[in-house]
Amino acid sequence: MPKNIPYYEQKDRENTLRLREMIKELPPYCSDFFRGIEQQTSSRTRIAYAYDLRVFFDFLQKENPIFAKMDLRDIALEHLDELHVTDLEEYMEYLKYRFNDKNQEVVNKERGIMRKISSLKSFYNYFYRTERLKNNPAALVQLPKLREKEIIRLDVDEVAMLLDEVESGDSLTDKQRAFHQKTHTRDLALLTLLLGTGIRVSECVGLDLTDVDFKNSGIRVHRKGGKEAVVYFGEEVEEALLDYMEERRHLPAEEGHENALFLSLQMKRMSVRSVENLVKKYAKIVTPLKKITPHKLRSTYGTSLYQETGDIYLVADVLGHSDVNTTKKHYAAQNENRRRSARDKVRLREET
Repeated sequence: MPKNIPYYEQKDRENTLRLREMIKELPPYCSDFFRGIEQQTSSRTRIAYAYDLRVFFDFLQKENPIFAKMDLRDIALEHLDELHVTDLEEYMEYLKYRFNDKNQEVVNKERGIMRKISSLKSFYNYFYRTERLKNNPAALVQLPKLREKEIIRLDVDEVAMLLDEVESGDSLTDKQRAFHQKTHTRDLALLTLLLGTGIRVSECVGLDLTDVDFKNSGIRVHRKGGKEAVVYFGEEVEEALLDYMEERRHLPAEEGHENALFLSLQMKRMSVRSVENLVKKYAKIVTPLKKITPHKLRSTYGTSLYQETGDIYLVADVLGHSDVNTTKKHYAAQNENRRRSARDKVRLREET
């Protein structure tokens, strides 16, 4: 791995190399598809597509007698041209309950099925648009209807309780408390930053020391698609970061991780998984009935910002949503609470 290249470039490089290996297991023409969508998608999205396509071709071999005796790489575009809408509807049914290569049962709910069908639609659309397929049955498949997911977030008092727990560690087990003594300053800075800016967990672990600007109270993050943005933070975040930076200055980072802002106990850049486990550990103490993840902390910030400002475009901009409709879908439901609160504001008759 090259030394001291930015985190997001490292991840993109790792994803690109991984994708190359995944493509080798797919029919040869799949390489054309991935080259065709490279400019419009991230490497992470293309990996998801490669995984979804592998599932689709596995389905053809397991469930369709025409493909049962064929090697996966021998399935040609001409064969895909012969498929009908009913074949793809059978695929949707197959996705609900299936077994992977390790004979483990995989259950897909509506969102998982929708993602895999969307991947297949993109795949068919590419070859239909480039006139290498005459038929496009995927375009006729109706996506499953999604049920509205309730937004899980922390209440104001739960945010305070969470940060208090991170600071004190009073409710941790003896084993957890031993780690807490070494990491509580880092943990407090990290969770305060997530709750005080709404940045994604991937953006958080990707932060370098040079990305923090105390003079202007901002951090430089790399959004989805490689876009760079500055996100500003308040006094509480600044105070927590300053405390951690004083400690971070004396930590001997491993080679290749010298620039990382948040370090693990192994003196390496923290991973997304380690931050997820960190959030889970503290949140389970404060609110055991809510499944709190770093993304739920992002939702907590977005909700609070919308409630304070009522400006959905500001929320979209700060959270880095490319489409404001994404933000509206998640946060504009708060308007319902405002409308409901209006019912008691106007009196039609004076009380006697």
